[in-house]
Amino acid sequence: MKKILLFSILVLTLTVCSYARAEQKTLESKSDLQGELVQVSGGSYRNIMSEQLWAMLQKKDFVLINVHIPYEGELPNTDLFIPHNEIENNLDKLPSDKTVKIVLYCRSGRMSLIASETLVKLGYTNIWNLNEGMNEWKKKGFPLLNKSKDWKPHHMQENK
Repeated sequence: MKKILLFSILVLTLTVCSYARAEQKTLESKSDLQGELVQVSGGSYRNIMSEQLWAMLQKKDFVLINVHIPYEGELPNTDLFIPHNEIENNLDKLPSDKTVKIVLYCRSGRMSLIASETLVKLGYTNIWNLNEGMNEWKKKGFPLLNKSKDWKPHHMQENK
């Protein structure tokens, strides 16, 4: 009888420990998607890596903006192309709700960092930056689209 009781306690303990580990992994994976918080003048934005953005793209709930100039390719599901140094001149293209999640990227991460800081200063509160940009994205093996040299984003095309 004592053996059955000890065995039952052991099984119960292992089950609880296994559940706790699974719960911890779930919490860790959720926090991985949160990225690194970067404090700047006027607020903050989050730096994320390619793996995090890839996971986010599977359930896309954000506006994805390529801020690199000149055009050197794009990530799948890119919504807008706004040069990093023209953010303030293109506010009409951005969501009017400044709490909407916006993810920015460029080739190396430098231009999107500048654009992230600009948007935070303009009052946007849910800005995410692809750290190391398309370079890191491509190095990790994620798909990168590259239109022909004559191709221009829709907002830069002349109306015919």
